[in-house]
Amino acid sequence: MIFLLIAVIVFFIVIYNKIIEPEQFINETQPFFKFLIESDYEFLLKIRYGPDVNVSKKFGERIRNGLIVIAFMIFLFLSDMQFVYVLFAIVAGFVTFKQPYTALRSYYKRNLHHIDLMLPYYLKSLEILVQHYTVPVALSRSIDQAPDIFKAGLRDLVAKIEAGDMTVDPYMDFAREYPVRDSMRMMRLLYRLSLGNQDRKQEQLMMFSRTVSNLQNKSREQKYTERLESMEKRTMIMLFTTGGGIMLLMLLSMMMMMNY
Repeated sequence: MIFLLIAVIVFFIVIYNKIIEPEQFINETQPFFKFLIESDYEFLLKIRYGPDVNVSKKFGERIRNGLIVIAFMIFLFLSDMQFVYVLFAIVAGFVTFKQPYTALRSYYKRNLHHIDLMLPYYLKSLEILVQHYTVPVALSRSIDQAPDIFKAGLRDLVAKIEAGDMTVDPYMDFAREYPVRDSMRMMRLLYRLSLGNQDRKQEQLMMFSRTVSNLQNKSREQKYTERLESMEKRTMIMLFTTGGGIMLLMLLSMMMMMNY
């Protein structure tokens, strides 16, 4: 314990006198940890903090916190160092490193329901643009008016199309990023619409419009159901509270009568 206290004091002296710059050290060592970055980490960060988030800085903070925990655990067990303690320190550091990513995944899953309700209204605005422009141009023009949560995925979708990928893959990638009700089906319809000639465009637009309208109806029904369930829950809570209060008053009255 004394050794640990001395080590902590020395560490703060080194940091305070700027013998070692923590941020510079993390920035220099960050490339060595790139293999740990998750494939959807940047996407999740943009969903949580917006498109202007500094991904490198956030990842560097995760590395810093993980290394601090590892160093602290090693100092803690330094007087009786064994392999199992080193392994425990590494596991603790890795868990600390992973925790922000886990929190981002949890945030994304909690907001999938919100995305589910927003998607039909975005598709309705996209339907209007598709009537006047090609699908890639309509997608590009829809980004500014799209809900913030869709913007990162839309930019990636448009970038892949503009890079020459004329397959269905960019559309399916977008649907996988937003795995909500009928997203796969809607993206397939958009892809077919992008390939259709002018003779079939009106027919495909009608099909797309009907599908969007059905999605909007489902979304309205879901909102109505959720509002009704919320009112029912509040009513039940009010009834239980009122009933419980009345029973408690009756019980108190009976106890007072028995005492007399």
